[in-house]
Amino acid sequence: MVDIARKNRFLELIEQNQDIVHKICGIYARNMDDRKDLSQEIVYQLWKSYQSFRGDSKFTTWMYKVALNTALLNSRRNRCRVRTENLKDHHGDILVEVAVQEKHGRISRLYEAINQLRALDRAIILLYLEQFNYGEISGFIGISESNVSVRLVRIKKKLKELLA
Repeated sequence: MVDIARKNRFLELIEQNQDIVHKICGIYARNMDDRKDLSQEIVYQLWKSYQSFRGDSKFTTWMYKVALNTALLNSRRNRCRVRTENLKDHHGDILVEVAVQEKHGRISRLYEAINQLRALDRAIILLYLEQFNYGEISGFIGISESNVSVRLVRIKKKLKELLA
């Protein structure tokens, strides 16, 4: 039986940090239905692994790691499926949704550019924009700090090209 206090604490933490899930879903899902599905999957995976959270790190750090791993795994699964959808239609949906949510043209353009990056690069730039240091990003993604540094240089260059 699930401890009610533990369940309530989990729900409270998820509610306090729901913006993490929304950001990751906004970057890794192409439309509103996919975002809802991914959001549910992330919360499910967070709940499944909540018992293993020992508090050695901040809850948000742990939450990012679980959420990003879930999104990356979901992204790999989706890449393996045959898609018959027109990506331009979804691209337009993303622009409209991001513009409404962010209310700033520059931010919506940045998200549009980020959505064009590979899945792992999106995770790295998201964590960088959330002001995690290279060591923390390295821990989340599972690559060396120097690889994070190199990838960030390439990601920034690619984003500049896309935004030009």
